Amino acid sequence: MSRFLNTFRAGMAAIALALPMSATAEEASVVLVHGAFSDGSAWHKVIPLLHEAGVSVSAAQLPLSSLQGDAAVVTRLVEMQDGPVVLVGHSYGGNVITEAGTHENVKALVYVAGLALDAGEAMTNLLKGKPPAPWQAEATPDSGGYVRLSAEGIATYFAPDLAPEETALIAATQGPIQYKINSEAPTIASWSVQPTYYLLAEDDQIIPPRLQGYFAKRMEAKVTSVASSHVAMLSHPEAVASLILTAVATASQNEVAPSR
Repeated sequence: MSRFLNTFRAGMAAIALALPMSATAEEASVVLVHGAFSDGSAWHKVIPLLHEAGVSVSAAQLPLSSLQGDAAVVTRLVEMQDGPVVLVGHSYGGNVITEAGTHENVKALVYVAGLALDAGEAMTNLLKGKPPAPWQAEATPDSGGYVRLSAEGIATYFAPDLAPEETALIAATQGPIQYKINSEAPTIASWSVQPTYYLLAEDDQIIPPRLQGYFAKRMEAKVTSVASSHVAMLSHPEAVASLILTAVATASQNEVAPSR
């Protein structure tokens, strides 16, 4: 880890030197948004790397009860930051930052194996007529319509490239998600007006890499691919942090998001 941190610091110093003196990476802060079957602790490996680079970070804790409710949580966090903000969304969190990303303080979006629906487009639209994915057999609903993944589902499909002790922790701390969220659509596609970055998880068994590629291409995102399961921020935190810092450098220079 120490070797990586030394390389990481050198790389970030090079980025900072390439920027105008009035626009360093420290000027933009980052708001991290977790996805389904997760919580804010999912970013615990990425946060220290961002701190090492001098970036202010906040991780949202979503109720996972509705898209609008989750977007409101993120918007409140954005408003608590000083200056420009980079929104980072994993999995379902991608839809949340799509909804919340038009706030005037948001200057860039990063999707980590994330959903990136268009305005008025729900997951049920994309999945219509398609057979259930294997992982869905491991999803158990309660009487209120909230869904959890079994420990076996976490280990086999969600995070198969993590150690057993890590998958057990994910299973124990996961945030159940309201199933009806799949039928809720963003009211606006903020990725159409923001600089956008996408980390594509090549070995993802939750959101197929082909679908991720479709999202990234439609958004005209700058793409980084890694040989990762769905939880790239846990199995490849360095790659995730590096992409976020690239977005931070962009956001620090852009006072107004460019239109496309």
